Amino acid sequence: MDSHAASSWGEKHELTLLRSAVRAIGEALVITGPDLNPPGPLIEYVNPGFERMTGYTAQEVVGRSPRFLQGLLTDRAVLDHLHSSLAAGHSVQAETVNYRKDGAPYDVEWLITPVLKDGQVVHWVAAQRDVTERKRAEQRQRRMVDELNHRVNNSLAAVQSVAAQTFRDGQRSIGEVRDTFRNRLLALSRVHVLLAQEHWEGAPFRELAERQLMQHGRDVGRISLAGPQVRLAPGAAVAFGKALHELLTNAVQHGALAKPEGHVRLHWSTDVNTEPKRLQLHWVEEDGPLVALPMRRGLGLRLIERGLTHGLRAEVRLSFKPSGLQCDVAVPLAAIMPNAY
Repeated sequence: MDSHAASSWGEKHELTLLRSAVRAIGEALVITGPDLNPPGPLIEYVNPGFERMTGYTAQEVVGRSPRFLQGLLTDRAVLDHLHSSLAAGHSVQAETVNYRKDGAPYDVEWLITPVLKDGQVVHWVAAQRDVTERKRAEQRQRRMVDELNHRVNNSLAAVQSVAAQTFRDGQRSIGEVRDTFRNRLLALSRVHVLLAQEHWEGAPFRELAERQLMQHGRDVGRISLAGPQVRLAPGAAVAFGKALHELLTNAVQHGALAKPEGHVRLHWSTDVNTEPKRLQLHWVEEDGPLVALPMRRGLGLRLIERGLTHGLRAEVRLSFKPSGLQCDVAVPLAAIMPNAY
């Protein structure tokens, strides 16, 4: 084989290898002509990676401008920057939104490089990558960080509120106030632990009630819970968690659980035939000390009324019956449930 034939064979072999590599590569590759003015640049070649990414075949796109992939969500500022950089003969990297053949948008990352001959651009070669999943992951991470910041701020506000309400009570000794504050913080922490286990997407009411009401070993069997499955939004879980703690504390100190034979029933139901649709809760104490109408509402009972009324637009009725305290709560489902009826 003479040198000319050997050189020709080598060039053909290299070209075959190059074509095979371009077809096999996972990234989308697009080669266009040099003209940036409409209707150009016109597509001269796309590899299978481009076909997989866009849903278009090579026959459908050759001779067309890549602009046909753009749409309403395509960032015009990115396109303007792209055009000015290419007009200056520079390589450029950018991200925007394009559209597949089926109309679905996708995030695409470009790296466009000029091919020069005698100092003139004769082609543009664009390596393109579908970065939709990466962008979604970044958005999810930003939402998680924002949600975490929101929850931390809410938690700090809740602690501040508990402290302000507790230490405002001038009817108790320093030791009693300290213990009350500690117990309210523990009740708040139980709610937060449950919400963290549920990824802060909400909390089941029954489990919330069990954690807030059953931490005293002596109360097992003396508190009955009954009701359908109800899932609370995070803010509603905090409000109900605090209210249940105050009801329990009042029952232990002054109500049914202050006597060995006393017991408490907490029943709840959803009423979807009213407007607005509501969650109905009934706290009933029985067989405790004889109850008389108090001269003044204690702070704990005031916290129940304020927390549920102001936070959840609930209707709260406290009844001091001789048989024991009864608390009835009606709250709109839309105010407490992540996905209301």
